[in-house]
Amino acid sequence: MSVRKVLVAITARPSYSRIRSALVHLREDPRVELKILCSGSSLLDRYGRVVDFIRADGFDVIDEAYTFVEGDDLINMALTTSNTIAYTAAILRRERPDVVVSIADRYETLGTAIAASYMNIPLVHVQGGELTGNIDEKVRHSITKLADLHLPSTAEAARRLVRMGENPDSIYVTGCPSIDIARECLSIPLADVVAATDRISAGGHFDLDGPYLVVLLHPETDTHENSYQQMDMLLDVVADCHLPTLLFWPNVDAGSDGTSKAVRIFRESGRADHFTFVKNLEGHQFLALLRDASCLIGNSSVGIRECAFLGTPVVNIGDRQQGRERAENVLDVPWERDLLKAALERQIDHGRYPSSDLYGDGKAGPVIARTIATARTSFTKRFHDG
Repeated sequence: MSVRKVLVAITARPSYSRIRSALVHLREDPRVELKILCSGSSLLDRYGRVVDFIRADGFDVIDEAYTFVEGDDLINMALTTSNTIAYTAAILRRERPDVVVSIADRYETLGTAIAASYMNIPLVHVQGGELTGNIDEKVRHSITKLADLHLPSTAEAARRLVRMGENPDSIYVTGCPSIDIARECLSIPLADVVAATDRISAGGHFDLDGPYLVVLLHPETDTHENSYQQMDMLLDVVADCHLPTLLFWPNVDAGSDGTSKAVRIFRESGRADHFTFVKNLEGHQFLALLRDASCLIGNSSVGIRECAFLGTPVVNIGDRQQGRERAENVLDVPWERDLLKAALERQIDHGRYPSSDLYGDGKAGPVIARTIATARTSFTKRFHDG
C-alpha cells in the first residue's frame, strides 16, 4: 500500500482550530504520512505561539518558518505573503509532499497556495467557496483557482465553487472541522476554563459563575486606519455594561497596532477592573468559554461558525464577515455607537439560541481525513464550463 505524504500549513491562530480534528484522523490513518509546517503569526509569542499547542497535541512540526514582517501598514501583509512563498517553496522542495493542505483565507495562506502550485504539488483547500469582507474575499477565491481539491464547509459554498469554474468531481462537502471542536467542548467543565484563563491572563481571576462577555475584534483591512477608533468605541460600549469581560488580542493584520493601542490605553484608564486580557487559549477551552458566554461581540468568524452550533448570542460589527451564511444567533451592526449598544443589550437579554448545523454537525474531521487520503489528485486543471 502506497503512503500519501501530506503537508498541512498552519499560518495563524485560527488555522489550527479549523483543521485540528482532521489532523487527528490523518495522523491515525496508515495511508498517510502527516507533516505540519508552521509559519506566520503561529510562531509569535504575543499571539500565544500556536506551534506550542500543536506540539503539545503530539503532532510532528517539521519546521518553523519565520515569515512574518513586523509593521502595521498594508505593505507588511504583502511582504509576509512574499516571505511565505519563498520559505514554503524551499521547505516543499526539501520535503517533497504528495499534497499540500491550505486553510481558509488568511493572506499567509495565499503564499502557501502559490508555492505549492508552482512546485507542481496538488493543493487541497479547506473552507473554499465562502463569502467574506475585506481582503479575505479576494484571497479565498484566489486560492480556489489555485487549488486542485476542494473541501468546502457548506452546500452553498460548493455550488459557488462550481459557478467559479471548478470541476464538481473535485469538490467534497465536508462540514467545517472547527465545529468538531465545538461539539467536543460541550463536555468541558467551566472550572477547567477558569483555571486556564487564570493561568495565562492579565487582569486577575475571571469569574464564569454569572453572566460574562467575550470581545474578539480584528482590524478591518479595508479601513485599517480606523482600527484605533473602532476598538476605542467598542471598549467604551462594553465597559458601560459592567459585566465581567474577557478580551482576546487581535490577529496580525494591517491595523492591529491601532487595535492593540486602544486596548493598552483602556487598561490604564481606570475602567478595566472587570476586564481580563488573553493572548490565546487552547481551542476546546476557548469554545467552552464561548459556549456559556452571554454574548460574543466583535467581528471574528468564530461568531458565525462555532457560535452557531453552540447557540451563543453574537454581535457582529462591520464588514469583515460580510456575505457569510449566518444562523439566527448573529446580529449584524455597523460602526455606530448607539446601534452597537442597543444590539449588545438585545443579545444579552435574549439568552441562548437553538443550535444550528449550518456549518456541520461536528463530524467533519474523519470525512476530511478520508478524502485527503484517498481522493484522486492532480496539479493540472482547466476551467470547468458546466
